Amino acid sequence: MTSRSRMATIVVVLGFVAFLLWTTLSAQRVECSVTVEFQGNRRSATASGATEREALDQAQNVACGPISSGMDESIACSNRPPVAKQCRPL
Repeated sequence: MTSRSRMATIVVVLGFVAFLLWTTLSAQRVECSVTVEFQGNRRSATASGATEREALDQAQNVACGPISSGMDESIACSNRPPVAKQCRPL
């Protein structure tokens, strides 16, 4: 492979990676932080999403993961209203 074709390959790969990064991050418009309390445990998490509802749901799921055990508890934790929540546009 010549140095010119090697350079062209690197430029194409870097361009593709930049495109993927840009499309992924441009869809994230809101960032939310939540604090969840479940079975005497408290956990906070932050997530981003295209909408506030999506970001809140993702943050709550992340917060519930370490303090719940099994699918039933995970669902129960996710259905509880958060103790605290805060959202901001990105």
